[in-house]
Amino acid sequence: MKLLSALLLLAIGLGQPVSAQEAAPPLPTTTLPATVQPPGGIPNLPVTPLAPIDKMAEQAQRELFEAAERGNATGASSATAIPGGPIVTTTGRKTTFAAPKVEDPAGWPKDSQRKLAVMEVSFGGTIETVMFELYANDAPMTVSNFMDNCETGSYNGLAFHRAIENFIVQTGDPLTSDEGARDRWGTGGESKTVPAEIKRTHRKGAVAMGRRSDKVNPGRKSNGYQFYFSLGNYGSMDGKYTVFGQVVSGIETLEKISNMPVDGNDCPIARIEIKSIKVIDHKGPLYATQQDTGDSRKYSKPAAAKGFFERFIERVW
Repeated sequence: MKLLSALLLLAIGLGQPVSAQEAAPPLPTTTLPATVQPPGGIPNLPVTPLAPIDKMAEQAQRELFEAAERGNATGASSATAIPGGPIVTTTGRKTTFAAPKVEDPAGWPKDSQRKLAVMEVSFGGTIETVMFELYANDAPMTVSNFMDNCETGSYNGLAFHRAIENFIVQTGDPLTSDEGARDRWGTGGESKTVPAEIKRTHRKGAVAMGRRSDKVNPGRKSNGYQFYFSLGNYGSMDGKYTVFGQVVSGIETLEKISNMPVDGNDCPIARIEIKSIKVIDHKGPLYATQQDTGDSRKYSKPAAAKGFFERFIERVW
């Protein structure tokens, strides 16, 4: 009797629909749509798979921790440079991360030969000196063009037309020689361009050429005159602009310029201008002055960059 009842109930159950609560929901598909249509009629936006980015992040993290573990295993102090990343330093079980350091000019070999640009800037009623090394091997066309501009005096009397605190300061626009053209500052110099030579990175003190946007300049050609100084390690700008030099003395002057009051176009309200730029062939190290500014020591100008009056005063003094 019980068996007959059970069979009867089973037959009834098979003939009834299963409720939503009793059925497992379908598994979501793993295939992403090619585009996503947001509400409001906004154009479709492509969906970029995140897997490659995740793998890159995972690999970078693995390299960091492997470097740290190597130092911890030996218990000694060590420093490991990761391409495109920080320097990992370990001492015992302590691990620190720092940006790559710029070579100290005081340690340049005595027989080394370098192209050195010496820029005199009129700032705050005084003349201050900024010196930067030129990378002729990595950006030969850019350095050659820059040297031509310096030799012809093209930069003399031009103003710094862009200053963003702790980011960049920019100069070299021929239009800045005319105060009456201030509303057009930053747009000049397009009569001459230089092919892109994008190799170096944007570390603090990097010197790079300005250019027009990718939309109108897909080849990323540099403006023939305008250049800027990076005031931090900005990897987001790498691969986009031609870096052709590195500040070796006077970075604090550029940082002061970046802190000056500016107008709505990030142009300093007070005029700050280049008095001159002289490119010299320098041999050996630079010599630090007595003034120590902490992270950025000042170095004395090489004799080849000094004028007659400066050399005369040094001899008399």
